[in-house]
Amino acid sequence: MHVQDLLQLDSLDLSLLWGEGPLLTREVSGVTATDLEDPARFLQPGELVLSGLVWWTPGDSRAKVDRFVSALHSAGATALLAGEETHGTVPDVLVESCRELGIVLLAVPAHTTFRAITEAVYLRQWGDLSRRPGEHYALPENVRTELAGLLAENAAPDALLDGAFAHLGGPPCYLLTATGRVIARTPAAPYLPAQRAAGELTSSAGTSLRIDGEAGPYDGWQLHLRGAADAPPRVLHEIAEVMAQYRHRVELRQAAERRAADELVALAGAGSADAAALEAALHACGLPPTGPYRVVAASGGEDGEQVVSALAEALRHSPGVPFAAGRIPGGEAVAVVRAHPDAGDDLPLGELWPLVHACRPQAPLHAGVSGPVPAPDGLNSALDQARYALAAARAERPDGARVTSVEDLSTLGALLAGVPAVVRTAFSNRVLGPLARAGTSHRMLLETLEVFLTHHGSWARTAETLHLHVNTVHYRIQRIESLTGRDLSRLEHKLDLQAALLCR
Repeated sequence: MHVQDLLQLDSLDLSLLWGEGPLLTREVSGVTATDLEDPARFLQPGELVLSGLVWWTPGDSRAKVDRFVSALHSAGATALLAGEETHGTVPDVLVESCRELGIVLLAVPAHTTFRAITEAVYLRQWGDLSRRPGEHYALPENVRTELAGLLAENAAPDALLDGAFAHLGGPPCYLLTATGRVIARTPAAPYLPAQRAAGELTSSAGTSLRIDGEAGPYDGWQLHLRGAADAPPRVLHEIAEVMAQYRHRVELRQAAERRAADELVALAGAGSADAAALEAALHACGLPPTGPYRVVAASGGEDGEQVVSALAEALRHSPGVPFAAGRIPGGEAVAVVRAHPDAGDDLPLGELWPLVHACRPQAPLHAGVSGPVPAPDGLNSALDQARYALAAARAERPDGARVTSVEDLSTLGALLAGVPAVVRTAFSNRVLGPLARAGTSHRMLLETLEVFLTHHGSWARTAETLHLHVNTVHYRIQRIESLTGRDLSRLEHKLDLQAALLCR
């Protein structure tokens, strides 16, 4: 399929904004949708790039646009299909950049979905395959017939892989996600834990082939053979096309699941939903009407949709744990998870989170997990817990990745980490009073206060740690009490000052 073939499809209603000559007849290898500012590492040569231009605002510099288009050029993209829905039109600065860098640019009207474009490309590619002469196929005819039958029967991916590789002797082969989740494997392929599977994908060992689909950085699929010469390249590409057809069906199902999940998390966030509405929403998501449930809230960077994908991918590593992952309108990603009644914590997100974050390390990724709630009417309070734990995770590692559960909030410091920064600062300044102001003498008093509280109010150990005379420690503590209005012989005043120090 060529770029110009898309322009001939009246159903898509695409407009050519720039493109000429041989650029319009380049072969299309696949489709990737992205709104990252620099998507180069997620693109493959020959792909069409779909972008809603969420990464661009009218006040942005030309350099930002050039960086995006340069990323497409360096990755070997065949064309950029830019959506008009976000800004009403495709900005002129993008047209100019594409013209200068030689990237074909097509405008996608608001009434044309990216899904429709992907399906058009997909169906055209498979139509081209079906018209090949028999001798042009690498897969034997009986294998192609068997795989077509398995697809028609909605067979499991394990059966597809087994059928595809059986005529080659059944070499060890995996269908993996970018995080190392094993979607399927042939009978000869041993079990691989996620950490090891992700490592094999990034190593030079074996052979990996990307499966086409509407993947973001967190949920890309790869066909992976541990032996570099276990199958001829043409055979692998044809098998990858079969798995892409399977993946297309999975994506259609997940899109429907996502719509149902959005409704459920919106009800959980509203807090005023009646029991019947919640039960219906849970049923639409395939979740039982009784708990216990846990709620997970997640955030990371500016792209909330990518965070939903990250959260869903992490939860799919536990196939026996049903969940629904969506997004609060204009807010964070949220998942409602059916917890196991007899397990204390059956969500191993902390172990998987580094693998998920490694798919997009430039963006922070945080999650907060609620405690279990027994019934649907507790989902709103569980969401509040998850949001508080999420705030604590962000405070602990603002530029990195972290998962915090409410069960982790077992110390005063951990509890205070979830309080908004402006509130912590106001509290600290109010309690510490003049001690919160800059100055050498105040820093000396703060140090004395910290050591004194660390040593549980011991005058002798404080003096020993600071290399001071005990009388000096007494003087400084009296000065602290005078400036703050607190009496350090009283437990509640010690707790006030300790909390104020932790909130700094």
